Amino acid sequence: MGELVTLGEVMAVTRVSGIGIPSPGAPATLSYAGAEATVAIGMSRLGHRATWLGRLGRDAAADMILTSMRGEGVDVSHTVRDDDRPTGQMTRYRRTADRVVVVYHRRDGAGVRLSPGDVAAEAIASADVLHLTGITPALGPGPAAAVERALEVAEQAGVPVSFDVNYRASLWPPEQAGEVLRRLAGRAEVVFAGLEEARLVVNGAPAARADGDDPVALARPLLDLGPREVVIKLGREGAYATDGNTALRMPARKVSEVDPVGAGDAFVAGYLSGRLDGLDPAGRLERAVTCGAFAVSTWGDWEGLPRRRELDLLAAGDDVTR
Repeated sequence: MGELVTLGEVMAVTRVSGIGIPSPGAPATLSYAGAEATVAIGMSRLGHRATWLGRLGRDAAADMILTSMRGEGVDVSHTVRDDDRPTGQMTRYRRTADRVVVVYHRRDGAGVRLSPGDVAAEAIASADVLHLTGITPALGPGPAAAVERALEVAEQAGVPVSFDVNYRASLWPPEQAGEVLRRLAGRAEVVFAGLEEARLVVNGAPAARADGDDPVALARPLLDLGPREVVIKLGREGAYATDGNTALRMPARKVSEVDPVGAGDAFVAGYLSGRLDGLDPAGRLERAVTCGAFAVSTWGDWEGLPRRRELDLLAAGDDVTR
């Protein structure tokens, strides 16, 4: 069914229950999150081999993360453990019923010390696809160099590269990000982006233009950068995909939204799974929006991702599956 390798940061996450500013004694749950890890878990649940490459501290948080990811079937054997830096942390809470706030504590974490020496070249060279995001190069010079090293290995081995723009304004300004993200998109075979992210890559800034909400107008210049496929994620409106010759728009599945965090990564996992399975563009997009629907209708970044046997569950007419 194909193997995915991905490179990035994973952080422990404390999810505070309830709505409002966290207060002493508020109930909370401990988990972990990271865009690349979510894609790896999503791919594993869909029956593919998945490997995550990254750097964690030598602490209880890292032990929790690695134990869980192993349990999800993700190969974490190449993980580098840092004796001097802790695993990064984040706190998530609902400030209002429809507004999630995420606070990151990564500045001194192990993930920002990722370097080219941490990249397991043999794992990438034997993969069917390397998945990268725009988060990793934004973490600092070391992680950016690690991304470059991973790309070099993939290119030399003929491994296709998947790139999700995943722009984070809190990590770097658009002027700096636009140039880097544009270059990375040009070296990928498949590029994923939201509307604002596509505008950033195409125009150098996320500011809206006359064609700013038209995925067709944004996809063409993205294709001109070099990728074979461009997929524009449209959130509640679904997605648009094109290879320059054919184009398709797929509506989102209608579900009750519980937690939107992680939906984009779930979407990517579904699309890449369909691609490795040899599905046509419609089949890839259908699997992608299905995985995204599972993500938004359950709590957590990755916990609600579907297994292959569940892909038809949302299409069932009955609310109860027996």
